[in-house]
Amino acid sequence: MGESIWTEAQLPEYAPLRTSIAADVLVIGGGMAGLLCARLLQEAGVGCVVAERCRIAQGVTANTTAKLTAQHGLLYHKLLRQFGKEVAQGYLQANLSALDAFRAMSREIPCQFQELPAYLYSLEGAAPLQRELRALEDIGYRPAWESRPPLPFPVDGAVKFPSQGQFHPLQFLQGILPGLTIYENTPVLSLEGTHAVTPHGRIRAQKVIVATHFPFLNRHGAYFLKLFQERSYVLALENAGDVGGMYIDAKSGGLSLRNAGSALLLGGGSHRTGKKSAGWEPLRAFARQYYPASRERAAWATQDCITLDGIPYIGQYSPKLPDIYVATGFNKWGMTSSMVAAQLLKDAILARPNAYAGVFAPQRPMLRKQLLVNGWEASVNLLTPTRPRCPHLGCALKWNPQEHSWDCPCHGSRFAENGRLLNNPATGDLPPQE
Repeated sequence: MGESIWTEAQLPEYAPLRTSIAADVLVIGGGMAGLLCARLLQEAGVGCVVAERCRIAQGVTANTTAKLTAQHGLLYHKLLRQFGKEVAQGYLQANLSALDAFRAMSREIPCQFQELPAYLYSLEGAAPLQRELRALEDIGYRPAWESRPPLPFPVDGAVKFPSQGQFHPLQFLQGILPGLTIYENTPVLSLEGTHAVTPHGRIRAQKVIVATHFPFLNRHGAYFLKLFQERSYVLALENAGDVGGMYIDAKSGGLSLRNAGSALLLGGGSHRTGKKSAGWEPLRAFARQYYPASRERAAWATQDCITLDGIPYIGQYSPKLPDIYVATGFNKWGMTSSMVAAQLLKDAILARPNAYAGVFAPQRPMLRKQLLVNGWEASVNLLTPTRPRCPHLGCALKWNPQEHSWDCPCHGSRFAENGRLLNNPATGDLPPQE
């Protein structure tokens, strides 16, 4: 798998932890969510330490399409139907607040921030979009209807969110890193209460934030049942023109488009990790049809945690762990969700009320159809008698010929051909195979 265009921006390197230290708050995970938590807490006067297993921002953050928007697909109609007006409004307002925070911080950080509209389009009729439009109006938001958005292919209309944003995520992180205490190549091997054990020392914290993409404490919170992971693919195309905004297909697995400098980012092809896929080929076929003069500058893949109900899990990790917090399940909208998480968890640690805390609380009911799907996938792959097995919970791994990796269809861990860990929740490499 190639690297994204964002990695052309170089982030500073940090030494691993070589001793034992104390901190008010330990943040485990150095992606966008963890680093924003550390920045907001430090600005509030809380002593914070970040421990990152590898290099900061080189996982999911480096592979995002970096859209800053509250337009999250066909979501608000579902939230309004399942949870009611208060939850749907809370989700919307929390994400609009996150967008405002990014907008304000980007005035001081050169990160290619642009204010642009976000479009949700359909190729399968306008009815789903019209339902989404009515749901948004019911909760007090007034999107626009766009019959012919500036796309190179015909659509059946689009719901338009004006004044959303996009940016360069690693350039943004360059601006928030100064002053943070960060330890790279410092995996947290275990937690003893709020004290973290690392290979060469301990971090004695009063509070802990787990921002590791997929939570790694299996004994609490049932996240291995409440989450699954999806992979999707991105091409960066040169000489493909400007689409004048950010776009997402209302259909699951459809195309995503946005410009980034001289490149057009074309994304899509999402599927459950560990399942068969065509990889980048459908995107390349689309580029050949609609952008025949384009040139492929980069190709990469990304991985996203998906929750049971479409809302991230942000808050207390488990009722049995009152001083440990979690931020996970961003459902492919990791940038605004990272800021939502940072704002919510800052308030939680400072014992301040937050109007949106209940919307994202991880302890909400689990009885959703997706829970049965997750349980079925786990059962089938636990009983599959093939090797290699995932060290996370023992599921049979599947060979991914597109990316030359061993992928877990249960919980989404991935390993390179040589057994090196690529994606969690597994916490270590594959053992040597006999």
